[in-house]
Amino acid sequence: MKPAATLVIGATGFIGRALVAGLLRDDRSVIALTRNLQRARRLLGSQVEIVRSLRDLPDDSRIEAIVNLAGAPVLGMPWTESRRRELLQSRIGPAASALELITRLQHKPAVLVAASAVGFYGASAKDSFEPRDESSPPQPGQFQSDLCAAVEHEALKAEAFGVRVVRLRLAVVLGHGGGAYPMLTPSARLGLGAVLGSGRQAAPWIHHDDAVALLRFALEHRSLQGPLNAVAPDVKPQADFTRALAASFGRKVFIRLPAAPLRLLAGEMGSLLLDGQNAVPAAALSAGYSFRFQRLQQALQDLAER
Repeated sequence: MKPAATLVIGATGFIGRALVAGLLRDDRSVIALTRNLQRARRLLGSQVEIVRSLRDLPDDSRIEAIVNLAGAPVLGMPWTESRRRELLQSRIGPAASALELITRLQHKPAVLVAASAVGFYGASAKDSFEPRDESSPPQPGQFQSDLCAAVEHEALKAEAFGVRVVRLRLAVVLGHGGGAYPMLTPSARLGLGAVLGSGRQAAPWIHHDDAVALLRFALEHRSLQGPLNAVAPDVKPQADFTRALAASFGRKVFIRLPAAPLRLLAGEMGSLLLDGQNAVPAAALSAGYSFRFQRLQQALQDLAER
C-alpha cells in the first residue's frame, strides 16, 4: 500500500516549491496539482506525483493533508471587473476542486491548510495601527477583504467532512525567488526607495522561511484550527520598513510619493500600498510557534547577505 500523501495545490509557486522540498527531505509522499507538467517536473523533481486535475486521483487515494496555495497575484494590473473575476476564480476554482475531491475520497484527509491573506481585515482607517488578531472582523465592501472572505468560506466547507481547516492569512512574504522582495530590492539598492503616502500605514511581513515553517506547523499541530495570521511580530509603519530595507544595502531613503497620484493610477488596488493591517500572530504564538525571524532588521539582513 502506498503511504498517505500530502496534496499541494500551487506547488510550483514561491511557497509551494519550498514546502514540497521540505516534505521530500522528511521522506513524505507528495502529490502536486499543476497545469504545466514539464515545468512542475523540472521544479519539483521526479519524486513528486504530478496530476493535471484532481479528478485524475481515484476515490481510494490515501491523502493525509491538503495544502491549497493557489491564486493569481493581487498586486499588478488594476482591479477592473475582469481582473477581479480572474483573482476570485483563480482561488475559488481550486478550492472547489479540493472540496469535490474530499467529498469522494474514501479516506478523508485529516487537515486542509488554505492560503488566505491579512487583506481579510481590509484597509485600516487612515494611519491606524490598531492590532488585528484572528478574531478581528473582515470589512465587507472592500475587495481585498471580500476576496479573502470568499476563499475562506469555500475552505470551511471541508469541516463538514471532519477535516481540520486552517486558514493561513499570509502577510507580505519576503524571500528570494518570488514575492515582493525581488521587486523592492532594485530601487532600495540604488537609494531610490520611497515612502508611500504618509508612510504611517502598517506594513505586515513574514520571512519566507517562517512562512513555510508556520505552514508545516499548522499541518502537524492538531490543536490549530481556524484562522492563523502568518505575520512576524515586528510590524512596522511603511516608512520604517522602507528605511530598514534601504539600510540593509547601506542606503538611505529620500523620496516620498504622495498618496493621491498613487490612488488615481492604481484605483482600489492602491490600498495594498497605502493602507495596511497591523496583523498580529496571536494564534501562532499561543500555539507555541517560535519565529526564526522575529525582527524586521534581522530578516532583511539575512536576505541581503544571501
